[in-house]
Amino acid sequence: MLPRFITDNRLVISLVLVTLGMAVSVLSALGFEHIGGYIPCHLCLLERKPYYIGVPVGIVGLLAIRFGFLPRLVGRLALLVIAGLMIWGMIMGIYHSGVEWHWWAGPTDCSGSLSGMTTDASSLLADLNRVTGPKCDEAALRVLGLSFAGWNVVVSIIIAAIALWGVGKPKK
Repeated sequence: MLPRFITDNRLVISLVLVTLGMAVSVLSALGFEHIGGYIPCHLCLLERKPYYIGVPVGIVGLLAIRFGFLPRLVGRLALLVIAGLMIWGMIMGIYHSGVEWHWWAGPTDCSGSLSGMTTDASSLLADLNRVTGPKCDEAALRVLGLSFAGWNVVVSIIIAAIALWGVGKPKK
């Protein structure tokens, strides 16, 4: 049983948790990309979209609660949108994980390579349009047996569950 403070403030607590969770998740992905050098594939980039959309939605929900603009309605709608986005992210993560494990085929535009450095300045712009990310069926890194796509599934489930918990009304 959760303390009364948590159940009475579940809307605010869940909005803070899901917004921070999404921000930390996408910042971690960006950190692995820009600091760690893990270049994302096409599907990896698509899996970030629910987070890019969800963080501003969470912020709007928190601002509505803070400034009293239909706080319960906007807060609950924000959590429902976030739950839907995370379910979308979970489905994309499952699909991407299946592609990595070769359970099914990935998209045709997901089989590029980063080889072929440009040496001719006159063809630089044309070469930029030809360079694509790594193959989607090769996991860049596995942690505890899960790739980034697999961890996206886990994180998406947790964030969606917290969002749906926050939508519920506290028991009196």
